[in-house]
Amino acid sequence: MGNIYALGVNFKTAPVEVREKLACGSDEIRELLPFLKRESGVEELCILSTCNRVEIYAYSTVESNVELLLSLFLREKGLPDGKRFLFFRKGEEAVFHIFRVASSLDSMVVGEPQIVAQFKESFRIAREAGTTGKILNRLFEKALRASKRVRVETGISRNAVSVSYAAVELAKKIFGDLRKAKVLLVGAGEMGELAANYLKRLGCQIFITNRTYEKALRLSQELGGNALRFEELEELLPTMDILIVSTGAKSFVITEKMIRTAMRRRNYEPMFIIDISVPRNVEPSVGKVDEVFLYDIDDLKEVVESNLKDRMREARKGEIILWDEVKKFTAWLESLRVEPYILKLKDRMREAERENPLLRKIVFKAIREMKRNPDVAPIIFRIFDEEVRDVNRREGLSYVYNRADGA
Repeated sequence: MGNIYALGVNFKTAPVEVREKLACGSDEIRELLPFLKRESGVEELCILSTCNRVEIYAYSTVESNVELLLSLFLREKGLPDGKRFLFFRKGEEAVFHIFRVASSLDSMVVGEPQIVAQFKESFRIAREAGTTGKILNRLFEKALRASKRVRVETGISRNAVSVSYAAVELAKKIFGDLRKAKVLLVGAGEMGELAANYLKRLGCQIFITNRTYEKALRLSQELGGNALRFEELEELLPTMDILIVSTGAKSFVITEKMIRTAMRRRNYEPMFIIDISVPRNVEPSVGKVDEVFLYDIDDLKEVVESNLKDRMREARKGEIILWDEVKKFTAWLESLRVEPYILKLKDRMREAERENPLLRKIVFKAIREMKRNPDVAPIIFRIFDEEVRDVNRREGLSYVYNRADGA
């Protein structure tokens, strides 16, 4: 009987320079998998490669084959001395690790959704390459089931844990339905761009302005928005519901005077302003203007930190769920030990069952006992092999059943 193994590097065990060297694209994984399986002798394997981890999941009946697999992988990636950065887990610990990865409980940002798609994709590639089988297929199926349970039964993905997404969540609380909201992205900073992208998905109309019009035009094409001239900023403000300010300016781009004028022209319809710039580009006194909701980077970080604490509490609940799923999987894996006995028993009893229908019930109970307690399978099989084939009387059947049941 073999074992499950999980090995590799992730953001906890290795710096980015090492992870970069070991990272694999989809095409490379397709080439590596058959080679590693053939040369190492492991029965099944899969490779998961993301920006934060490069991990191999394997099933093998010989542990030395897994060690060879690891050496081969490091050699192929040009890092033969990289073992000091790697983790190595087997058995229940490996299964628990794999379930944690699939459920995003092992992610840098607990609860992030991307890992589920990446996990599915790694499995799809391995299955198409022919390097998974009965064991890993079942493992991945149960890992995804565990992931779904964690997301449904806990709140690990309920609250925003990125600055950009936290800004969007706050906007939703203020405006409710954002489908008709007009969003002006001032500048082309990365976090501002991410926030605008989130808002775009919610159906907002996106407008972009930048001191360099060409940058605004390029970004508007990427986001599917509209580029506007920076010189028209003051004229544009009254028409906007949400401002995302993310520039590299050293002074205030949005002033209290500009916003007071804009709010009068808006008849004091609410305006939400997110200043993600460092240094700040929105004059702090803007927040004093009636119906203006101003948040800067520190405000958003406070929201993120609070949400992270909530997620970590929920993650502890998630781990309890995972251990429940791990126990179910390892029980199934353990039950595979008795399959040869069950198949032999069914084969030998087939003729006897036709002659004595009562025997079928006893065989069924014997098989159930084997699955429940694999250690007694050889004993039960021996009893049936020696006794049952020659039993034709009801009393004899009862005697055999009592022996098997008490074995």
